[in-house]
Amino acid sequence: MNSSSTSQQDNKTHRIVFICAGLLCLAPFISSPMALVLGFTLASLGWVPVQWNIAALTKKLLSYSIIGLGFGINLNAAIEASTHNFGLIVGSIFFTLSLGFMLTRALKFDHVTGHLIASGTAICGGSAIAAVAPAINARNDQTATALACVFVLNSVALFLFPALGHLLNMSQYDFGVWSAIAIHDTSSVVGAASAYGDEALKTATTIKLARALWIIPIALVSTMLFGGDKRKLNLPYFIGFYCLAIAVAHWLPQFNAVYDTLFMMSKRALVLCLFLIGAGITVQKMRASGPKPLLLGVMLWAAIGITSLMYILYFQ
Repeated sequence: MNSSSTSQQDNKTHRIVFICAGLLCLAPFISSPMALVLGFTLASLGWVPVQWNIAALTKKLLSYSIIGLGFGINLNAAIEASTHNFGLIVGSIFFTLSLGFMLTRALKFDHVTGHLIASGTAICGGSAIAAVAPAINARNDQTATALACVFVLNSVALFLFPALGHLLNMSQYDFGVWSAIAIHDTSSVVGAASAYGDEALKTATTIKLARALWIIPIALVSTMLFGGDKRKLNLPYFIGFYCLAIAVAHWLPQFNAVYDTLFMMSKRALVLCLFLIGAGITVQKMRASGPKPLLLGVMLWAAIGITSLMYILYFQ
């Protein structure tokens, strides 16, 4: 058998293994952290099909999953959680962006990449970076560095936050608020909160997406500050459909059985999303970004994580 045939056979085997691993993540005994590690392991082994656009698939599946979660959210509870935590949401965003600006200058770090990392930390990780990057004319390498930094910290959060929540004996509601404020990506917020409990999941999803709405004004302000093009804004429209799903479930309660099914299916689909996200992370990508982006990301993450935790535990 020649090398070309061997390579094709290997690719076929890798595709089969990858598909089977993805299907396994839909099983109820596979948790979000397990799915992430499984995806990361296959990526590190070089078993992720290179001809597939995993990033695009992840983005679409994540959007549909978030919309599905909306059918399990109570409208009145969502409004109460969002309004009650409005000050915390806004304060955390502006605190993180301001600190990000100062730390970027102190570290003598590339200001565009620094702003992308700060935006991802302040709002909603990869989605915020994807929205802000074209608006400020960020280069592909700058966007990739910011995304790699955020994805690494998201991975850590999936394991760290539920453990800390149990250690601190946090209530479901408090943990939901904290994870929504202190974890970057919506997928990791949902993964960590889901591991903590259904009430934490619903609270976290609601607050996180209320926070994500700030992508729009932050992207517009970033455009003005960096002299970018407003026509290049890339906004996550799934947030609007998520709100619509909540409204439909509120206005048509006779279909509650259907909504419960959609909610449970969406929870499992999000675990699959984390598998796909893990499949996009490799040791080589983490090393390529160098120490400064990760240092900035860790400092911002620690600052928002600790200050929001203190506020929730002692002042809320």
